[in-house]
Amino acid sequence: MTIFLTLVLLALMAGVVYSLVTGIIAFMQSTRDDLNAPAGNGPTANQLRQNKAMMQRILFQGAAIMIVAILLFANR
Repeated sequence: MTIFLTLVLLALMAGVVYSLVTGIIAFMQSTRDDLNAPAGNGPTANQLRQNKAMMQRILFQGAAIMIVAILLFANR
């Protein structure tokens, strides 16, 4: 059981890194778009992609914290 939870934890950590990098790339691209776009057009596609990536990162981090709590409780 511990090995399985450790593997799940590693997969969640990889998901955190992936979504963080995706969000940062979208942020860098949206900054260029914001400089060239007229004001008042609403969020761009890159800004929406950045928001989605950051929400995924929060979900992955929350799940990873839950797995760590389960592992700590199981090894007590």
